[in-house]
Amino acid sequence: MKAVFFTAHGGNEVLTLGERPDPVPGAGEVLVRVEAAALNRLDLFVRDGIPGVPVAFPHVPGADGAGVIEALGPGVKDPAVGTRVVLQPGLSCGTCEFCLTGERSLCVSYRILGEHLPGTFAEKIAIPRANVFPAPHRLSPEKAAAFPLAGLTAWRMLVTRAALRPGETVLIHGVGGGVSTFAVQIAKLCGASRVFVTSSSEEKRARAKELGADEAIDYTTTDVGKAIRELTGKRGVDVVVDSVGAATWRHSLTAAAKKGRIVTCGATSGPGPAENINVIFWKQLSILGSTMGTDAEFAAMLAAVEAGRLEPVVDTVLPLGDVRKAYERMASGAGFGKIVLKVA
Repeated sequence: MKAVFFTAHGGNEVLTLGERPDPVPGAGEVLVRVEAAALNRLDLFVRDGIPGVPVAFPHVPGADGAGVIEALGPGVKDPAVGTRVVLQPGLSCGTCEFCLTGERSLCVSYRILGEHLPGTFAEKIAIPRANVFPAPHRLSPEKAAAFPLAGLTAWRMLVTRAALRPGETVLIHGVGGGVSTFAVQIAKLCGASRVFVTSSSEEKRARAKELGADEAIDYTTTDVGKAIRELTGKRGVDVVVDSVGAATWRHSLTAAAKKGRIVTCGATSGPGPAENINVIFWKQLSILGSTMGTDAEFAAMLAAVEAGRLEPVVDTVLPLGDVRKAYERMASGAGFGKIVLKVA
């Protein structure tokens, strides 16, 4: 099969499109013929090399994918060959204390496609039956590939961890990426009364408003924390979605209302921000970490997508052979929504 892979960490020069052996589904697995796969910022980190996360070379990246069931492994009875599916990219052991309570993303041996295991930037992938879900009928393969990881992450952040309630207010830093575009939609779906977003791009701010954002702030010309205080009558927002880290953390603490919640799933600008602990205890803030999500959360998010209540936003579709262009687009930060590779 054709696949994108690399045999050493580095820049885009390590990415190769070539032939790899066809995977064979083992017990409890299915073989999926991949039609489309989407990039995540995680793919940049994996290409560069994540400290403490070794990969077996040659490594195939890619967490998100949509395709068609091609074969069933031993012990698997469904779905039928030919069924269109989307992949839930998080794999767990199924037997630890967290898995037994349904909290797969807290599994002691949690793994993600394309990070710890061969990923979706290939014509075929073997994956546990538990990780395939019916693809929304209304979506093209490219759009179906554009929501699993980002949509699941945003859903858990806002619905489960932050427990966003109708009438509350939300700040989302750095709108334009997959998680943030879903976060805007999920916040409005949950009944948020005001959703604030930030971006340095006028175009992204305008597009965020089309998705449902109420107000958009240019963080290059405005102190975001102070602006949120002014826009809310010095109250602040109930929930802050911060996946940026060092560059935005001070603003998040300032923008959060008393008893507010700051929920984070990453730190793209750095993991070690200055911590104003006095602000945290004085405001009685909750700092909430979030990673991926459960099968129940994925199913709920998938149902919202199927019903048209959430819409995957696709920035660019490129052929698998243009994978380096896709990585360049991701690294530039210029895109709005998901960058998708057309595989088949």
